[in-house]
Amino acid sequence: MKAARISAATSLCLAALLANHSSRAENSDEWRFNAMLYVYLPSVDGETTFPSSGGGSGASVDASKIVDNLNFAFMGTLEADKGAWGMFTDVIYLDIGDSESPSRDLSIGGTLPVGATANIRYDLVGWLWTLAGSWHAASGPNYDLSVIGGARLIDVDQTIHWQLSGNIGTVALPDRAGDRTTGVNNWDAIVGLKGRGTFGEDHRWFVPYYVDIGAGESSLTWQAMTGVGYAFGWGDVMLAWRHIDYDMKSGGHIESVTFDGPAVAAAFHW
Repeated sequence: MKAARISAATSLCLAALLANHSSRAENSDEWRFNAMLYVYLPSVDGETTFPSSGGGSGASVDASKIVDNLNFAFMGTLEADKGAWGMFTDVIYLDIGDSESPSRDLSIGGTLPVGATANIRYDLVGWLWTLAGSWHAASGPNYDLSVIGGARLIDVDQTIHWQLSGNIGTVALPDRAGDRTTGVNNWDAIVGLKGRGTFGEDHRWFVPYYVDIGAGESSLTWQAMTGVGYAFGWGDVMLAWRHIDYDMKSGGHIESVTFDGPAVAAAFHW
């Protein structure tokens, strides 16, 4: 699975190199700025094992089987470029949670006994922050390509609450109800590509793309985004799909976490 994800991210990089995108001047000595605000609606997936607490057993859950609701999300990007060089920062705040009842998508001290079910509440709150530099590698009448390098932080906390019911006679008393919390705070180095391609008679329509891959405190992280947009005099509007994937190193409570979903964005240039 990990090799397949690396292969997918590499393929996206190669595809981006072959894409057609809009041009920009490399030789300008003036600073150019771009600010983008998103409405991001991701789903969450991943495997988490919550540590034991209060004499009870550890609990594990697959978030994708429980979570359907996004409580709140914020995503924003700020870029600054001068000549061929630039820098950007991207921030995502997520508050995701949901309840499921009755459910058997919980393991507490092992698989639930036959006939036992749980009322489960799962919450994930946290930040993803990317800080990177960029180098304008190539451009043409319909394309623009930059190489990026930097770091990304994932800082998230996950909490689960449960109450068992039904055939729970064989379940230890401390495991019949409770709550567990675990989190991750990882910095990872990343490299990647970003840019856009334009089409149409006036080149106002465009296809943006972004892809990166990295590792560090995480075993592997990669991200990809693409969509379609339209350029106005004051800036751009864009509809995109964004996927962020993490595989954590062995021994941690969070094995993997993935965010995947659509975004609507408005960008302002000056």
